Amino acid sequence: MGAVWRRALRASTYLLVVLGSGLVTLAMLPLTLAVVLTIPVGGLGFVLLPHWMGLLGRWASWHQGWASRFLGVPVPRVRGREASGFRELWGRPSTRRILLWLPAFAPASTVLGLVGLLALAMPLSAPQYLFWWAIPEEEPLQLLWLPVLDWGTALATGIGYAVVGCALGLGAAVPAARAHARMTLALLAPTEAELLAARVDELSRTRADVVDAHGAELRRIERDLHDGTQARLVAIAMQLGVAREAVENPAVAALLQNAHEGAEEAMAELREVIQGIYPPILADRGLAGALAALAARTTVPTRLDVGELGTLPVAAETAAYFVVTESVTNAVKHSGAEEISVRLERAGGVLRVTVRDDGSGGVDEERGSGVRGLRRRVAALDGTVRVDSPAGGPTVIDVEMPCGS
Repeated sequence: MGAVWRRALRASTYLLVVLGSGLVTLAMLPLTLAVVLTIPVGGLGFVLLPHWMGLLGRWASWHQGWASRFLGVPVPRVRGREASGFRELWGRPSTRRILLWLPAFAPASTVLGLVGLLALAMPLSAPQYLFWWAIPEEEPLQLLWLPVLDWGTALATGIGYAVVGCALGLGAAVPAARAHARMTLALLAPTEAELLAARVDELSRTRADVVDAHGAELRRIERDLHDGTQARLVAIAMQLGVAREAVENPAVAALLQNAHEGAEEAMAELREVIQGIYPPILADRGLAGALAALAARTTVPTRLDVGELGTLPVAAETAAYFVVTESVTNAVKHSGAEEISVRLERAGGVLRVTVRDDGSGGVDEERGSGVRGLRRRVAALDGTVRVDSPAGGPTVIDVEMPCGS
């Protein structure tokens, strides 16, 4: 029985809250209309509407959460990025939902909220009739038009108020509150397309975080190998060389010579591994400096144009370096190019890399041109690779990849 009364009290409280917010929303309706009508007036609405819709969005989101907690059901939230302009804001489904929710929520909250108000107010006001005797006879308590002037009327009135209020709380407040909460959730519920888009955005952010963490870990491994393992191999090779010169036994000297050569081969292999993990030149000179060094040592004249890149994530920086390195190497080896041009530019959160050569063209990805490897590396960052290489040239490799904002 106690649970029944708690549900009734909770429902009445919910309705009392939405009664107040419904009255506030009623005041918001003409203000919203006024903001929309200012759009043709000197474009003032273009400035006001984004701020006003942001306020309405927070107002609707609070009621969505309030209804969700009352019903005890989870509500999927779509946390999209901020609209970049008026057209995008006006075209969003969430904007249309809020504008449809406002005129439905305000009257429904006002009407149903009165049920909660009566369910709480009537039982609480019932005890006042027990003090009928303390009220001057000239202005007695009244039940509608009947004055309360004796104990019989007072008891009947007080009990009647309490019974009616409890009946409203038990019989009407709970279903009314549930109906109101369901209406709110239904009107503000995101579409399947929005939920899918939000999920894609979340997965993209998660993958970007994983890629960044992976890039930072590769950089740490490269640093440890370069500063630790490689330094130890150099020291071992030097010690083997000294020992080989000091020993007089030819057989032992031959063994030390083999060990010394093995250590040098291991160092060469380790340098290749380090180069494949994270080229040390990137850490030393940055992407622009590393590409300048690449252009300087390339046998074919290479023109480099690097725009303002800012600070790039490790993964994007590494991928861009390998894209240029592989593309330039392929052009030198296979295209017979006389000139290569490399351009890097950043537009917002996208890094664009373009490598062009005036060689013979005809790049065939199926015959091991290296483009497959580029596609795999760039695809890991959710980027794209476009190759335009007609027979006779020129060849243009255009890469775009996200690099943060």
